[in-house]
Amino acid sequence: MTERRSRTEVAPVGVDLTVPSSARLWNYWLGGKDHFAIDRKAGDEILAVYPQLRANARASRAFLGRAVRFLAGEVGIRQFLDIGTGLPTADNTHEVAQRVAPDARVVYVDNDPLVLAHARALLVGSPEGETKYVHADLRDPDLILTETATVLDLDQPIALLLLGILGHVEYGAACGAVRTLLDHLPSGSHLVVGDAANTSEAYNEASAQFQDRYEPQGGVSYEPRSHEQISGYFAGLELVEPGVVFVHEWRPEPSPDWRSVHVDELGGVGRKP
Repeated sequence: MTERRSRTEVAPVGVDLTVPSSARLWNYWLGGKDHFAIDRKAGDEILAVYPQLRANARASRAFLGRAVRFLAGEVGIRQFLDIGTGLPTADNTHEVAQRVAPDARVVYVDNDPLVLAHARALLVGSPEGETKYVHADLRDPDLILTETATVLDLDQPIALLLLGILGHVEYGAACGAVRTLLDHLPSGSHLVVGDAANTSEAYNEASAQFQDRYEPQGGVSYEPRSHEQISGYFAGLELVEPGVVFVHEWRPEPSPDWRSVHVDELGGVGRKP
């Protein structure tokens, strides 16, 4: 169990301690330290209804690592645009990519004030590579592209990572943002998506309870989506095998027990022709 903090909590400027944050909730479920009482309270309420959410978080993180290793290694991608970065934990995108390719360059994007406050931790990469943090919203892809172009070469293939973020945006707008970003990336670029799936009654119930309780207070909504909807983000792309699957089933590491784990997160990787 994560150690509880004292009742007196001091937050960076711009951080609201009265509503839970998606980035801080995820950090709590992953066993991190960058969360507050409101996040732990909300996180525990969700876990009470859907105990395997910690497994969802860890499986999603492991999927990120496998996808980045695949892209940096087998595909040879050297540029990564990670939108919806979240708070720094172990095996951040630049750490995974630069272990494979020290010259890999990474741009992180998030709009959470606490992520901004911790951004320096994301910027410590290899001497050969480069990292940058952009404080921006997925709903403003033009700003993201403008800032990204100061580090990444938009004429060379880029891996676009969108994990745990698209469910925060209305589906049509999410698809539009993905299209805009991909339209500005060259052939050979790859899209990585991982998001909550509405395939479990328990998960759907937990999500609905969270929305009912915290969205009226200013909490950010999150909508689990169907396999068809998540597959829709890859329209026009060449899906990498095994396609859009539960994230723990996407090219799993050799392990005797991975098949016994089920998580309600779908993900996939697609290549832009």
